[in-house]
Amino acid sequence: MLQTLKSDVQERLGNAVMAIFSNSDFHQANIRDVAKKAGVSFSTIYHYYGSKERLLFSFLDIWLGELTDRIVDHLQGIEDLKEKMRKVLWVQLDYYERNPGLGKILFMTLPMKTWMADRTFQQKKMINLYLDVLRKGQQEGILNPHVRAGVLMDFMLGLVQRSFFMWISRGCKESLAAQANTMFAMVWRAITNPDYKSEKEKE
Repeated sequence: MLQTLKSDVQERLGNAVMAIFSNSDFHQANIRDVAKKAGVSFSTIYHYYGSKERLLFSFLDIWLGELTDRIVDHLQGIEDLKEKMRKVLWVQLDYYERNPGLGKILFMTLPMKTWMADRTFQQKKMINLYLDVLRKGQQEGILNPHVRAGVLMDFMLGLVQRSFFMWISRGCKESLAAQANTMFAMVWRAITNPDYKSEKEKE
């Protein structure tokens, strides 16, 4: 649907959606606010999207798709599982630090129940990428095999969410991504297989 809009209109809409929904209560934000800020007619937006939910979710799908692409790019050439997991955490924190409006929408202003009812919530490409890495780690005996890969993923994603809104709450005084290595050290201890020994440890 978005492809039928002119690129400049799409960009203005995206900027307006980001500004309105990241700084307003979801239930108070509306298409007319977006139309006014974007300089696009209400009727045009309604014609293409039909509702503020569809409008917002369409852009969330694009923005999260960009995050997924960044993760894929950063994982190219990395074979070590631990480094892969560390990089995935860093990329997410860095992306939300660079795009705090998106983080605010996802973690602070958007009612999760509303988004969960929409297909865009599934983010299959990102989730499958995450799960594939975790399952491989379990198969290799490195990650805890007694917990579903989905639970391990939820643990890591929950850490990103909590870290972001506390970063906002504390006034964004320090770099969010700069905390990634320290945070990952704790995560790694939590998700690894307690019985696993590296080749170096076996010597």
